[in-house]
Amino acid sequence: MGIFKDIKALITGMGITTKHLGRHAITLQYPEEKWTMPERSRGIVVLLSDKETGDLNCTGCLLCMKACPTAAIFVDAPRGEDKKRVLKAFVVDNTLCCFCGLCEEACNFSALKMAGMYELSTDDKSTLIWDMKKLQLMGKDVPYEDTRKKKPVKKPAVPAPTPSENIVNSKTKTDDEQTAPTETKSEDKTDSPKDDKE
Repeated sequence: MGIFKDIKALITGMGITTKHLGRHAITLQYPEEKWTMPERSRGIVVLLSDKETGDLNCTGCLLCMKACPTAAIFVDAPRGEDKKRVLKAFVVDNTLCCFCGLCEEACNFSALKMAGMYELSTDDKSTLIWDMKKLQLMGKDVPYEDTRKKKPVKKPAVPAPTPSENIVNSKTKTDDEQTAPTETKSEDKTDSPKDDKE
């Protein structure tokens, strides 16, 4: 029985090989040809900047640092005098990163993304520890969808009319209605049938 199973497996494998025999090769000639990584690929972590101002989207909320299972992310964002966090340092240790994507999922401000970059091999581990400037530089041209909720621009408030203004406005309207000339029907003599007879 074992021989028949082996023969069946061999025929199945040869059938797949024959099916792909006449097709073009799908092998890329690296490094001359490079594969474009898919949008949802988990590559290296980069910081994203605002498309209009160029400032970092990061607010220093520390959610990515808390979500990282390997403690590869370090964020220094103390609170200022107005009790808002000020981002001073953002460091990613790529020697510890396991490329799980939890930091990107935890971020609510479109501040970081796992970009599809894969040519980052080096013989010096210290070059794989990226600070805030390096992370911003690597994420400069990375496309992303901005999911932040921007505050709408406030329009200048129009003051509500006071009760005295309402009374004055109602009086002027009634006065205008009384003084408005009444429309009278004017008879045009040229169009009268008597003039046609003459």
